Amino acid sequence: MIPTRFSQLLAALAFAVPVSAHAAWPEKPITIIVPAAPGGTTDMSARLISEKLAKNLGTSVVIENRAGAAGIIGSQALVRAQPDGYTLIMGNIGPNAINYSMYKDLPYTPDDFAPITLVISVPNVLVVNAESPAKSVKDLIRITKEKSQGGTFGSSGVGQSPHLSGEMFKQRAGIDAAHVAYKGAGPAVTALLGNQFDFMIDNLPSSLSFIQAGKFRALAVTSDKRVPELPDVPTMAEAGVADMVVTAWFGLLAPKGTPQEVIDKIHAGAKAALDTPEIQTRFKQMGGTAGGNTPVEFAEYIAAERARWEKTVKAANLSAGN
Repeated sequence: MIPTRFSQLLAALAFAVPVSAHAAWPEKPITIIVPAAPGGTTDMSARLISEKLAKNLGTSVVIENRAGAAGIIGSQALVRAQPDGYTLIMGNIGPNAINYSMYKDLPYTPDDFAPITLVISVPNVLVVNAESPAKSVKDLIRITKEKSQGGTFGSSGVGQSPHLSGEMFKQRAGIDAAHVAYKGAGPAVTALLGNQFDFMIDNLPSSLSFIQAGKFRALAVTSDKRVPELPDVPTMAEAGVADMVVTAWFGLLAPKGTPQEVIDKIHAGAKAALDTPEIQTRFKQMGGTAGGNTPVEFAEYIAAERARWEKTVKAANLSAGN
């Protein structure tokens, strides 16, 4: 039997030295949900960071693609997951900013997510199939206007930044073009390779290799300056389309209620990964910029993006789904 004084001492020590219930985290693999099909920027950025994140956190990281419904399916899966840090999502401008204005009754709200950090931001690029007669933005506008039923443009899904970029381009250029939505950038890119629509304003990383291989022709980028990877491709402003600057972004989020100390551990692991020369170089090769901001900064950034895209959606009188 333990002496009474010794028992009292143990009890005092237990209160004096609190032991976190999450001190041993992680104790099992982490899953990053990608709310899009393989091959797009959401998928590419998740896979690129996952290996170094796994090493930094001391556990394996699994990528799980849940494509469809403009990122809603994957986002629903995230908010239904246990808030223990073992299920994350590679969120992006579509489901985490644009969707709130596009859909009346989303099955999630901004408060259902715990932002961790921005991973990568990229410009979009206006591309056509290499066999297209359009050699410039002016050509594309003229050719589209000459079509009796207008043109067609593809995107990675309703409400994604390529879709909204296409709608903005239509407004700025004064053209009519029907939207063709796909379940991710991979399928959309494949469709453009098959000449199934006229043009696309894609996230640069998912189209860059096809541009460099001569299968796509890049007509303009949506950044305010030319990108180093495509020095001969003009900005939209240089191509004669004013007020057409769009930046797509992708970042890690957890379910609401995930313990702050777990969020902080994931952020530290992700920030260390994003600071490595390998990741920064690879992201630059994709035409993007590595992130790494704090959870608070990322939350503020997302809130600002929601407000910005709400204005764009209202101006275009767009809506989707319910």
